[in-house]
Amino acid sequence: MNLNKVFIIGNLTRDPELRQTSSGQAVCSFGIATNSFFTDKSGVKQRRAEFHNIVAWGRQAEVASQFLKKGGMAFVEGRLQTRAWVDNRGQNHKSTEIICERIQLGPRFGGGERGGFTPVDKADSQESEMPRENEEMKEQLPEINLDDEDIKPEDVPF
Repeated sequence: MNLNKVFIIGNLTRDPELRQTSSGQAVCSFGIATNSFFTDKSGVKQRRAEFHNIVAWGRQAEVASQFLKKGGMAFVEGRLQTRAWVDNRGQNHKSTEIICERIQLGPRFGGGERGGFTPVDKADSQESEMPRENEEMKEQLPEINLDDEDIKPEDVPF
């Protein structure tokens, strides 16, 4: 039995790049950073970041490019795939990517747009402004047409 399954939650390291294949299929690539925490031999807490290249296809590529942005949080479920190629100078290259099978957009706070993660400091906001901010956020939330069977309405977090 074999299993190739990846689950990551992290923040985008760059804005998604949407392209089209020659056949017209949408493909989107972006990076996600995940952090791990550990205590070193001297007892000092350390943090290490891992950087992951993500590739989404079809409708998920379109949704990712429309609603994600650098710094935004996302949950990605997918599989690992390694590509190998030779560049113009004859150098061999390898790249391991996560092929996205399912994506959930991260939380939307404050004035964040397109799924950005912009926390609001409660000390800076006033009670009287809260209802107005909620109305503005409702106006900013886009409507997504989910005619594609790959994405179910219950999977969209907003």
